[in-house]
Amino acid sequence: MRRFVSESGGSPGRSGHRLSVDAERVVHDTRVKLAKLFHAPDPDRIIHCLNATDALNMAMKGVLREGDHVVTTDLEHNSVQRPLQALADADFISLTRAPFDADGFVDPDAIRKAIRPETCMIAVLHASNVVGTIQPIAQIGAIARDHDCLFLVDAAQSAGMVEIDVEAMGIDLLAFPGHKELLGPTGTGGLFIGERATLSPWREGGTGADSLHPVQPTEWPARMEAGTPNTVGLAGLSAGLDGLDPAAMRRMKRTLQEMASEGMAVMVSSHMLHLVEEICHRILILQKGRTILEGSLAEIRARLPELDASADLEEIFMHATGGDDLS
Repeated sequence: MRRFVSESGGSPGRSGHRLSVDAERVVHDTRVKLAKLFHAPDPDRIIHCLNATDALNMAMKGVLREGDHVVTTDLEHNSVQRPLQALADADFISLTRAPFDADGFVDPDAIRKAIRPETCMIAVLHASNVVGTIQPIAQIGAIARDHDCLFLVDAAQSAGMVEIDVEAMGIDLLAFPGHKELLGPTGTGGLFIGERATLSPWREGGTGADSLHPVQPTEWPARMEAGTPNTVGLAGLSAGLDGLDPAAMRRMKRTLQEMASEGMAVMVSSHMLHLVEEICHRILILQKGRTILEGSLAEIRARLPELDASADLEEIFMHATGGDDLS
């Protein structure tokens, strides 16, 4: 991000000079990397957003029409619950929530039974930040296709952590943040829009092209991306996506090894625990600056499930300290 600001930093698509062209390249390259990650066939259908909440609102309010019925679940984050409830309270849509079982899973058959003739959308989270369960997305996606419903998946907790194939899973709309497991900064995220989905822009404005026309362009992605994008954030997200590459992960592991061998403390996020298992003999779990767990890797692994249920993983970090008895 610092390099982008110092060497480029132009406004993408707003001019033909080098800085603007460089900025546009960052925007496009990030789009291509995201499409590759999610197995999306057309990068132009990856829409850059502020975060997953922005993407979810774009999807729901761009698709739903008065009288539509939506099937969702009792497990959803407020980023899904509140927009849908607001639409239902306004008598704009009707809403059915499928329950989850004692283990935190939604039965796909419960989704199927909730579908009505007027059902337009099924909205389900992929992974829960509360109970840690991963829902059977592919099965629900098949049900959505069988009933000609659009399938919206909230991947706020799973994008970058769990393999997502929008084609194989039958996902029409995938909302995701950039600042979690995709390793980007805050203020980034996106929405994949499949070919079955038709969205109306929920905001209009400048796009850097077709400036003489008084209406929003119909082409993807400009149709959904009004206003100057967060190019600095996208530069950081692009670098974060490079970090998901296996070769890059190996380089990161070597760096951690060098730091630990010199007795330096190593801070890594929770999803990278596997990187420290061959490096550090003692691990501390910190939450809001307070040590809540300490021990060997095996001891930490045994206790992680209870942490998942009681604390937000975004606030848990591994403080891996090197020592003489490194394995």
